[in-house]
Amino acid sequence: LEQKGAADILDDDRLVMATMYISSKNEVTGETIERHAIEKCVDVKRKTVNDLLDEYSGDDNNISREDLQLCIDSISDAIAVVESNVAPVQRMIRLLEENFKQNSHEKGFSLELRGNSGSSFSSSRYGYGFGAFGSGFGSSLRDSSGPTLSHSHSTQYTFVWQSLTLWREVQRNMHRLWVCADSDLLSVTTSYQLLNTGQGLNRVQSCPRVGKVMRQLLTKTQKAAGSPWVGLSVIHLGDRDVPNALVFIDKYTQIPRFLKPIVDFCDDIPGLCSNEKIKAYVEEQFGSERNLKMTVLSDYFKHGFDGSGDDGGSCIDGRLTSSWNW
Repeated sequence: LEQKGAADILDDDRLVMATMYISSKNEVTGETIERHAIEKCVDVKRKTVNDLLDEYSGDDNNISREDLQLCIDSISDAIAVVESNVAPVQRMIRLLEENFKQNSHEKGFSLELRGNSGSSFSSSRYGYGFGAFGSGFGSSLRDSSGPTLSHSHSTQYTFVWQSLTLWREVQRNMHRLWVCADSDLLSVTTSYQLLNTGQGLNRVQSCPRVGKVMRQLLTKTQKAAGSPWVGLSVIHLGDRDVPNALVFIDKYTQIPRFLKPIVDFCDDIPGLCSNEKIKAYVEEQFGSERNLKMTVLSDYFKHGFDGSGDDGGSCIDGRLTSSWNW
């Protein structure tokens, strides 16, 4: 844009509308937005793009209409990637805040954890935990050590909230982290070693640029928390746990992939229960639609952040390992 003399478009307020992300779900409630409302937003966005193309490209400008369209589409795509990855994390934070209280809990839905070597996967208050659905949901796939953290309900609530908030910041800055990861991997001043990390041979290399950004995001999250940080603030990079910047990026790109199915399921429970047979099944096994949602959420907020899994724990990387293990 600078080379073509069209950088002024970046200061045009209409560019925000032209590149906005249009979601099919309400970010606050998780409800599906009606089709006509989405189409209206698309029409407004398309018209705004055409207005910008008419003003900043063409015969009186150095940039062609096609090149400017490509630039606008590129910005729009970058925003869409970030927003779509932030959305499930933000929704999970809202589900935590809407359904749980920090200083009290509903009977049967406490987030209290008691670390105990060899502990098994807990069942629900109705005696019908996820282990009953087969080995895919049971403790057989969980690390044999079970929970390694011991937290009260209040502490665990804070631990989960702080972890999710940090993940949200990471997703918002993923493009920046990608650039830093490329620079760290291709560095001509930082050497690497090929070592067996316990998961085969890996390229172990320090990640100073990624580490600097992560420390900034962690500090920002800690200040926003408004309460003492729960757990360790150690960021594993360039070691046995996270050998290099590419492994770091790969791990954190998984966050929206495993959170989205959970939030989609919780938000879709009312729709699923519009089927009378499914509704009868849910009421028989869980008592109500809300109890089903609370069972899923309480299990995830407990055992997705219980320190289990290989190299799990309360450090920054361990939180993700536990959730991934869940």
